[in-house]
Amino acid sequence: MPNVESILLEIEKLPTIEQENILSILEEVLLFGSHVGRISQEVMESRFSKGKVCPHCGEDSISRNGKYNGKQRYICKSCRKSFTDFTNSAIYKSRSSLEKWYKYAKCMIAGYSIRKSAQIVGINIATSFFWRHKILDCLKAFNGIGHVDGVVEADEVFFAESFKGTKPSKMTRESRHRGSQVKKRGISHEQVCVATAIDRQGNLIMELLCKGRMTSNNLNKLYDGRIGENSIICTDSHKSYNKFARDLSLDHKRIPSGKHKEGIYHIQHINSIHSKLKRWMRTFNGVSTKYLSSYMCWFKWIELSGSDKDAIKIKNFIVQSCVPHAYTKISDFKTRLPAFI
Repeated sequence: MPNVESILLEIEKLPTIEQENILSILEEVLLFGSHVGRISQEVMESRFSKGKVCPHCGEDSISRNGKYNGKQRYICKSCRKSFTDFTNSAIYKSRSSLEKWYKYAKCMIAGYSIRKSAQIVGINIATSFFWRHKILDCLKAFNGIGHVDGVVEADEVFFAESFKGTKPSKMTRESRHRGSQVKKRGISHEQVCVATAIDRQGNLIMELLCKGRMTSNNLNKLYDGRIGENSIICTDSHKSYNKFARDLSLDHKRIPSGKHKEGIYHIQHINSIHSKLKRWMRTFNGVSTKYLSSYMCWFKWIELSGSDKDAIKIKNFIVQSCVPHAYTKISDFKTRLPAFI
């Protein structure tokens, strides 16, 4: 029968990447219980960081109102409505345990498909779809658009407009066959633009901007108030950035076509981000445009938390999806439209 010493000897023979995987699994097993227990506490502390307030009317006349299924309930003396620490969060009105939501968060961090996540957690595929988008809607509300400062690289990336999941009778154009590309050459209204900006501290803005070619007005609407004063913006030779930089009184460093950098000024970091984004998006075999902004939020969250251990990522992922009051009803998904800036 194997003992600790023999197991350690076998582990030492494994490649470094396999040893790291074993360490990650052991950390998760040992920390799983404590992290699930901490989620409720962290959500409560974050939601009520400025004192307890009613999520329905905003008043602070709150009293405890017993417990239900182990969750503390409160009642508002003003509107007489009751609530819990998780009211109007991603897991609001869910009959599943917090442990299942934790497992689902782990699947999302790993980038698993809706079907695979459903199999691992033990839920049906439709529930898996709604859980994914409830979490992402709350994460968008928690993180906002962001802010960049200093030397800022800005560029854009395009995706084919997609009506994936839409019934043919509600389509505004003929369906493209699976795997086929847009018909028009170059940038057209068959594509949607995702604007991206990153500074040298790693702060990242990534938002669904418009259909087709962007304009300086689109850029102003997104970045005004979100780029620090006296920042230096590095871009390619796209002419829309010229007027945008003048409007916001930014020092503008244009990297001419065919060149990679001019001293410390370049757009290599943002090009790397776009390469990662495209590889990551390919794993989903196409994303409907109306959900694209949610996927940008997901990718951005993963990038900004890249140095954290997996167990910490999972805990933070589920906590941050429970802090904002941003509950989305299932019926809302049927009427959702693309969230252009």
